[in-house]
Formats: sequence, structure tokens, C-alpha cells
Amino acid sequence: MEECILEHYKKTGTFTYAGCYKDYFQSLPDDISVLGRLICSQVIHRVTLKEGNTNANKSLMYGDMNRYPWYRMRCEDDILLTAPALTAELFRLDERGFVKDRKVEHKIVVTCRYVSVLMSAIQKAKGIPARSRAGFAPYFKEGVSMDHWINQYYSEKENRWITFDADGFYEEGGMPLSQYDIPINSFDWAAEAYLAVRRGKTDGKQYLYADGLGTCSLPALIRYLIYDFHALMNHELTYSFLPAYLEGRLDKLTEKELQELDQLAKYLLEPDKYFDELCAFWERERKFRILNSPLVGDYDHGAELESGLTF
Repeated sequence: MEECILEHYKKTGTFTYAGCYKDYFQSLPDDISVLGRLICSQVIHRVTLKEGNTNANKSLMYGDMNRYPWYRMRCEDDILLTAPALTAELFRLDERGFVKDRKVEHKIVVTCRYVSVLMSAIQKAKGIPARSRAGFAPYFKEGVSMDHWINQYYSEKENRWITFDADGFYEEGGMPLSQYDIPINSFDWAAEAYLAVRRGKTDGKQYLYADGLGTCSLPALIRYLIYDFHALMNHELTYSFLPAYLEGRLDKLTEKELQELDQLAKYLLEPDKYFDELCAFWERERKFRILNSPLVGDYDHGAELESGLTF
């Protein structure tokens, strides 16, 4: 692996910068499975909270959901955007920090992207090349591949990226998944799934974005193609954001726009092989970085934009 690539993934972005928690992150367990289970003990997924003490939580491995305070938010994704924000709230609720015996009422309710960001931030603080990845998980429900965020870290010892998913106690729950060393073909990578639809190999209806609206196929895949691209550039977007030119039109893109995404997807299939091309795309294709916002308009970036925000 080229040193410049590993150095890139040691760097942090807005969401993974540890700030005043760097020393604390460095003190956490180095063993990835121990660390993953520790982090999982700090959080409740919004679906787990909604389902209560049923389904994945039938054995109460995530705690007794009846103890969660009625006045707390049912999902804190929109307020705990960064690793320091997640960590500060966990310390506020229990000043001991990340502890295995955290009470349900002192956990935070976040989804997979936030667990992924926190795991990436901790590993980066330890000096380990790490990256969040956005795609689809086929191992939750038969016949469906749900939108999902996972992680990768580079093992110097094994000279490879190790893929893992720290968003649940999957192995304890009996799921047939080696979650801290996931085989590369056990996850549906956004670029591969997107190109399969574009090439007519599948209609893509199995790829589902959990927005409650049944969004699937290309609209779901394009969203996650963008998320994966940004994540590989150390900019792990939250669900509220997309490039402004895509807002409200994921199912209405022109063939020219889809061909631009085709090229991006080809790079994302092998992000290390095409690292230079991805970085050049990131710097050149500015419309992929100008995000939707209620306060900043498309024309507030100091340059006149034409034809779909192309500079």
C-alpha cells in the first residue's frame, strides 16, 4: 500500500477530529473487537429503541428499552454530528466515559453512520489508517440489502484493509457474520451495486434506503455512492446532506449526469488503485461538494454556477 494513501486515512475531517478527546481515544482498547463491543455498549439504534424488547433485543442484550426516559429524543442523529459531540454527550450522561455497564437511560440513540464515525475517529487518534464506508448490508434481512455504514482499518501486520461492522452485537445475537473481519463479498458496496443497476444486471429494488418511504434502486444507490465518496475523502456526510444539485432529483437525473456518476463509481470500485483519480475528482468536480443547506444558497460560494452547478 502506498504511504500517501495510508497517511491520507490517518488524517481527520470535520466529523472525526478528536480535539480534546484525543488522549482519551488513545487510552481505549486497541483490539478492534473489544473496542467495537465497548462502543456498542454506549449506544442504542433507533430501530432497537422503537422495537423495544423484541426482535434483536429479545434477550435484552442492548438493555431494557422500557427504562429509556420518555422525555429523551428517540434519535439524536441531528444533534450529535461529530465524534467529539458524541463523546461529550456520553460523558455528560455518565462521567465515567465509555463503560460496558452503561445504563440504558444513559445511552445515546444514534444510527450506524455515527458508530462508524466514532470508530474511525478513535482509530485515527491512535495513528491507525481508518475510513468509514457507506453501502448496503444484506445480512440483516433476507432478500433485502439495507443502507448501512461500516468501517475499514489498515493492518500493517496483514498488509490489507480489514472490514468490520461495530453497529451491533451481531455475533452474540447468533448472526452468521464475522463482524470484525467481514469478507469483502459479504457487503454490498455502493459503487458495485450502482453499476450493476446501470448495466442492467438487476433492477436494484433489493437495495433499500431506510427513510420510511421505500426508496430503493438508483435513488438509494446514488445517495450512498455520494456518501461513500465523501467518506473516502474524510468527510462523512450525515443523512441531512447531499450535493445541492442532487437535492430532490435523485430519480430525475439526465443521462449525462448519470454518466458522471458512472465514472465516479468506477473509481470507487477500487479506491486505492484509483486514489489519485478520486482526489482529482474531489478537487475538480466542485458540484459534488457544494451541499444543500437552509442557510447557504447555491450561489453563495463566490462563483457563478451554470448547468447543474458546474463551475
